Amino acid sequence: MSDRNWEAELAKIDKQLASVSDEALLAESKAVAPTKSTGRLIAAPTVAAPARTAAPAAPSAGAWRGWVQVAIAVGAAAGLMFWPWPRSCGGPLIGFTAATGAVALLGVWSAVGTWRHRLGLAHVASLLVVVWGLGLGAREVLPRVGYAAPTPERSEGWSCPAPSGGPPTVGTVAVPG
Repeated sequence: MSDRNWEAELAKIDKQLASVSDEALLAESKAVAPTKSTGRLIAAPTVAAPARTAAPAAPSAGAWRGWVQVAIAVGAAAGLMFWPWPRSCGGPLIGFTAATGAVALLGVWSAVGTWRHRLGLAHVASLLVVVWGLGLGAREVLPRVGYAAPTPERSEGWSCPAPSGGPPTVGTVAVPG
């Protein structure tokens, strides 16, 4: 998956280790510990932690892209709350259900971007967008597939019921009376 030349990478590491003295790698501790056999105090060798000379790594230059992805996903998720058409049946219901799937996919897209740039808070927001999209979609789909109890707002069917007056027939004229 990676194009790195691992042999060259390992050679660099070996070269760096060769440039450091053994004393720097294995420093003797100032603390002393008694031995069991003689009861005398002797110095116990310990491995010293390498000194940090470089500053902590700054966020990557592309981290702003992860935040932009999250902003797009959160904006789309918030937009579902202001869906302009009724969602009870027909085309608007199918459009809303498709929009909830799209929001969940936007959440996954932003989660991948935030994971790649190690943006913890943004990643959590992305996962919440995924849950929000799937939750709103499930709220509309489950009653219609028979898994959840239908409510007046969410009927059992996907299509709209026929008007109660029935379809008009051809050739009849309504006479005002």
